[in-house]
Amino acid sequence: MSTIADRLIEDEGLKRGLARLTPEKIEKTFKALIAGECGARLKTYLETCVHCGMCAKACHYYMSHKDPSYAPVAKVSQTMVKLMAAGGRVEPRLIQECAQIAYTECNLCRRCIHYCPLGIDTGYIMSVVRRLCHKLGVTPQYIQDTSHSHSATMNQMWVKDDEWPDTLQWQEEEARDEFPGLRIPLDVEGVDFMYSVIAPEPKFRTQLIYQAAAIFHAAGVSWTMPATPGWDNSNMAMFSGDAEICARVERAHYEAAQRLRVKRIVMGECGHAFRAVYDVANRWLGWKWHPVPVVHSIEFFWELMKQGRIKLTHKFAEPVTIHDPCNTIRGRGLMDKLREVVHFLCDEVVEMYPNREHNYCCCAGGGVINCGPPFKNVRIAGNSIKAEQLKATGVKVVVAPCHNCHGGLDDIISKYELGMHTKFLGDLIYELMEKPEA
Repeated sequence: MSTIADRLIEDEGLKRGLARLTPEKIEKTFKALIAGECGARLKTYLETCVHCGMCAKACHYYMSHKDPSYAPVAKVSQTMVKLMAAGGRVEPRLIQECAQIAYTECNLCRRCIHYCPLGIDTGYIMSVVRRLCHKLGVTPQYIQDTSHSHSATMNQMWVKDDEWPDTLQWQEEEARDEFPGLRIPLDVEGVDFMYSVIAPEPKFRTQLIYQAAAIFHAAGVSWTMPATPGWDNSNMAMFSGDAEICARVERAHYEAAQRLRVKRIVMGECGHAFRAVYDVANRWLGWKWHPVPVVHSIEFFWELMKQGRIKLTHKFAEPVTIHDPCNTIRGRGLMDKLREVVHFLCDEVVEMYPNREHNYCCCAGGGVINCGPPFKNVRIAGNSIKAEQLKATGVKVVVAPCHNCHGGLDDIISKYELGMHTKFLGDLIYELMEKPEA
């Protein structure tokens, strides 16, 4: 069995933060965190855990390495248990170990909850460890930079204020060759929904905005996108442990929807962004619930399908399999609606095993992929079990309605030479739907 000390990786952000720490500072920060933010939940989890190890087989890191030090209970024992036992008075070296475990060896996928006989949420405990590391200034450089980018420019990719509407206009003009009457409505008040995307879409994947506009146009729905900051629904601060920035950027997102007086927010195909808007940021703002109803695109496409607004020219003939993203499946329970949509679109669906809420994580979510190149090999080696799961289906197409999942799965597919490729639901709907104006 290895230990975290055997596999420490140098990261500039961690290194710089550790240089400023003393045992006294760690103790003071830890005690303030436990007293001010954690309440009974953390104490209950730590006191009820019997260290049975039944959570081990829930973790893709453990299943890939077969090393007990990667088991969820071991991660807790190497981090929060040590901190609590010492009352927070520990050497900076332990904080380095805590940071690497919490940020890069746990995706917060929460699969382990389903295997724990006591329902302990190890993901929550690791989130508290991340929160401590953030408050101590010990955060991987790449995810910290992304979080700060979002705080500074209100989007994580430094898309300038004029570039955002320019990109939407460009996609609208491109789409008019295919759909002469198509528009991407900007700042239209009182419509049914505001469509919300993550910053990598205008930066790198503009075709997804094109496809969404085409689908909404063909479905005849009433929608808009905000022209001002607040359009980026992603939130790396949620994963870095920076609750203050997490709440601040989502408040801008909520307020964009409120300003436009829309009936609800429809989120693009991103799991972590959905979790931030739907489940996390409102609570850091001190609100019981989000101020505007929020649905993920899985659920929205399901609604369009049920209403007969999506009409197909044919079904996708090649066999596909379904990847269940953690934040929309374990976090929101959309597994059946996802399957109804995929079966509506595709002739043959081959399920992975296990699937639904028991499916293995892509190993990119939870901010792990955003910790950057220093830790890329960690997550790829830590998810060989997912490669085995994918390979066993025998198909070449993976339907994955989540951006982070695409990143993680594409890396695994490449590394293990699986010869597969990933598709969003929007990719399939756009490819298969009737295009009456074409």
